[in-house]
Amino acid sequence: MSPSVPLQEMIRAIRSARTQCEERGVIQRECAAIRAQFRQSDNGGRSHNLAKLLYVHMLGYPAHFGQMECVRMIASPRYSEKRVGYLGAMMLLDEKQDASLLITNSIKNDLSHSNQYVQSLALCTLACMGSAEMCRDLAPEIDRLLQSSNSYIKKKAALCAVHIVRKVQDLGELFVPAARSLLSEKNHGVLHGAVVLITQLCERNPETLKRFRKTVPDLVQIMKGLIISGYSPEHDVSGISDPFLQVRILRLLRILGRNSESASDAMNDLLAQVATNTDSTKTVGNAVLYETVLTVLDIKSESGLRVLAVNILGRFLLNSDRNIRYIAMTSLQKIVGTDHNAVQRHRGTIVDCLKDQDASVKRRALELSLALVSASNIRSMIKELLLFLSSCPPELKAQATSGIFIAAERYAPSKRWHIDTILHVLTTAGGDVRDETVPNLIHLITSASELHCYTVHKLYRALLTDISQQSLVQVACWCIGEYGDLLLKGECQETEPVQVSEDDVLDALETVLQSHMSSSATRGFALTATMKLSTRITDNVDRIRSIVSIYGSCIDVELQQRAVEYNALFKKYDHMRAAVLERMPLIEKNNSGNANGEPLQQSPAAQTLPIITSSSAGGDLLDLLGGLEPTPGPVTPGFDGHCEQQSDSSLAVTLTATNASQSDISGFTLQAAVPKSVQLNMNAPSRDSLPAQGAAQLTQLVMLNNPNKVGVTHDNTQSCHLKMIAYGKNVAIFCELFFGLIHLV
Repeated sequence: MSPSVPLQEMIRAIRSARTQCEERGVIQRECAAIRAQFRQSDNGGRSHNLAKLLYVHMLGYPAHFGQMECVRMIASPRYSEKRVGYLGAMMLLDEKQDASLLITNSIKNDLSHSNQYVQSLALCTLACMGSAEMCRDLAPEIDRLLQSSNSYIKKKAALCAVHIVRKVQDLGELFVPAARSLLSEKNHGVLHGAVVLITQLCERNPETLKRFRKTVPDLVQIMKGLIISGYSPEHDVSGISDPFLQVRILRLLRILGRNSESASDAMNDLLAQVATNTDSTKTVGNAVLYETVLTVLDIKSESGLRVLAVNILGRFLLNSDRNIRYIAMTSLQKIVGTDHNAVQRHRGTIVDCLKDQDASVKRRALELSLALVSASNIRSMIKELLLFLSSCPPELKAQATSGIFIAAERYAPSKRWHIDTILHVLTTAGGDVRDETVPNLIHLITSASELHCYTVHKLYRALLTDISQQSLVQVACWCIGEYGDLLLKGECQETEPVQVSEDDVLDALETVLQSHMSSSATRGFALTATMKLSTRITDNVDRIRSIVSIYGSCIDVELQQRAVEYNALFKKYDHMRAAVLERMPLIEKNNSGNANGEPLQQSPAAQTLPIITSSSAGGDLLDLLGGLEPTPGPVTPGFDGHCEQQSDSSLAVTLTATNASQSDISGFTLQAAVPKSVQLNMNAPSRDSLPAQGAAQLTQLVMLNNPNKVGVTHDNTQSCHLKMIAYGKNVAIFCELFFGLIHLV
């Protein structure tokens, strides 16, 4: 290929290459020719060669060797070379490269050029790749051009100022006066640049935002002029006058009206006029309406105007364009918490979007539908969501099941409806539910004692129908193990009576144990249920024993351990089997891992029993009791001890208790604990009650004996740590006393 080949010929040669290797060969030859010509001092085809190099760069091949040529061409006095040089600088240079600093002076000179097109080239290049240092050096020149009389230069300078403000926020104050004066321009290009510049200034400086709130009437006037203006071929787009400027003004009004009552009031009438007069049949009109809606919802607008905005979004939901439906649901999702009733009016349309073919629209419709569920529409909404769950894509099933569970738990009209809903979800998408679903449902079933018979019958039928849904099988096995006797009776008023034999139940559980679809956890549920049935049936205990014994050698360690323990119950601890396998009581869970979200409730006795601690060990003992928090009470008994040595290995301790409170203590009992090496003998107390206000004392003699003289000495004076618990009718006293034991070793 000849070095003088035109750009069009090079493009034709590259496109005609049959393989990538052939294309690389063409480009390498041309790049070599371009390099050779760059080295020549007098080269009349520099712009021609740089243009070809830029095309090579666009194809993804290295073209960095043309950077210095761009710098030289920018400094050229010829406009044709400047144009290609600035284009190359914007494509081949960026602010991270040192070569970009070499064009700073050329840009500064061109900003003062008499030709507006040369000035435009310099402004575009600075706005595209100007570094922070370049912006600081050239900011005064940009401010000067903002005050130019040439509209073409002013709109370019405004956009360049936007780049400078983004790069160096401190320079924003420099452009505030000029930006405000640009709002009086009639040229739409200048107005567009001014609005963008003011938007950037307000977003980056709260003080500037307050100052520009005074321009809201001017912006409102400009916007009204666009709405009521007649047909203008220069600015009309599908019947809308300059929609790009309208959108920019609406975005600026949204920023200015946020958290400002006065600014919001000044633009309410305008927003209502835009919302009612803009044509919604064209995409351009929908763009303006969408920005209007966002502005109305973000400022302190009137309630009627907010309802109008929600209705516009409702009309968007009926649009055939999926993109418009998507952004409508995204916007409704943001305001459903604050304008719930207004969004509820469009519930039917939102639910219909669940049937959309687009996956993104379906996801948004699901999120919005779940947010619309309330106590008044729980039945109808869950019905629609369950219908959607049966046909929804696999990637949405986990989100759908989780949302249905949360809504059912929060707004369930009855426990039976709650149980039926969760069982329906488990039957439809049992493999996509979260791990806590099983314990939550078990807790719900346990708390609904009147529905035990109904639930066990329904779960038994579900187990016979399908054992592939592991969560459903686990709950069914647990329920059969707990309430198998109700299943065998066959008496259930809630459902049709079904006669179930002991063999039928055991066959179902054995099927679960032997199924290849059952996980290790599911087999554990089934084995435990089988074991629990040994106390609820009478004729098949031997069969249960044989089933359990089989899994004593199972390869699954967890299942093997359970089977071994259950075999031990049959053999060594058969007398305890009925007590160990009795029904589980209702378990109230705390916030850390509960199903119902309720904190652990203390029993009435624990709530009325004051607990007094006389030392730190009392707190440790309270921790072991599982959540009995010490609370100050009106009862304040005290202990005192007197020691008397009886022999080298024994000690007599006389304990004295008093009650300084306003109420009597009856049924007084003292318990004590000592190390294993010390023998403890306690005599009966002098009385079994303590009168209030210290009216009488209670004494009790405790004998401590250390016959082996083991390990309670360090020096001649020894100390024995005596832990005691004193119980009364209205008090539990935890205390530790230290008694000197002399010569007990």
